[in-house]
Parts: sequence; structure tokens; C-alpha cells
Amino acid sequence: LFLDIMLPKMNGFEICKQIRAVKDIPILLVSAKKEDIDKIRGLGLGADDYITKPFSPSELVARVKAHIARYERLLGNVSKQRDTLYIHGISIDQRARKVFINNEEVAFTTKEFDLLTFFVTHPNQVLNKEQLFERIWGLDSAGDLATVVVHIRKLREKIERD
Repeated sequence: LFLDIMLPKMNGFEICKQIRAVKDIPILLVSAKKEDIDKIRGLGLGADDYITKPFSPSELVARVKAHIARYERLLGNVSKQRDTLYIHGISIDQRARKVFINNEEVAFTTKEFDLLTFFVTHPNQVLNKEQLFERIWGLDSAGDLATVVVHIRKLREKIERD
């Protein structure tokens, strides 16, 4: 959310404070005010960044990309270190193609591993069976879409807590 602190009816500081009380979305304050006190106030009220006008469009794009990436990681609660993904007690070593749940290795088939990795690296993305089949098995694969459902069921049995 881009928010100018100098708005006509309500100042951006107050809006930032109200939004932060109910939402955890990236908030970038934009202002012509360059004083440290304004920057400190905005960041103290929960803004993720404070950008002074005039600003470079390329810098703005870079900042937005950084905030979106951080926000998406938080949404999915996914962290990446080298070739390993971590989420909710599950470690996925992409290079060795191994999965550890609560530090215990669990055997996964190739397609189960591919599905799990896809889901972890694409949080909050809704796909139907056809789209998953296309992404995991490939366009040229011959097969029944029911195989997607079966693999997801087996995957869930392995990773879900009772």
C-alpha cells in the first residue's frame, strides 16, 4: 500500500496506524517531508518503508519487489536457505530430494516431492487438477487427472498432523 502522509482529510500517519492495527500488509509511506522526525514517526507507527519525493522509479520498483517478496514469505511462512526450504516443521532439501518432518526423514515418491516443493514455493496459489497435472507431469504426459488427487492424498497423509 502506497500512502502519502499529507492527505486532505486524514493524514497518512493516522491511516497507517489504523491499517496496521488490523492488517499486516506492506505499507510504504511517500512524502515530500524529508525530516528525520517524520520518517521515525512513520516507521514507528508500523510503516515498512518511508520514501521521500522525488524518488527514482527504479528505486521504487526495487523497494516494492523487496517488500512483496518479504510479505509472500511471511504469508507462506516459508524460508529458503541455499537449497533447503523450511515450513511448519518440514525441511525440503531440493538438491538431495529429501524431506524431513520434525527432523526425521520421510520417504517421498518423485511426484510427491515435486508436488510438495511446488506447493511450498507457490503459497496461496489456487490451481485445479489440470493445471497441477500440467505443471508437475508436463504437457506431453499421458495420464488420468485422478492421479493428481491420489498423489495429493498420499502427500497429505505424510505431512499432516492428526
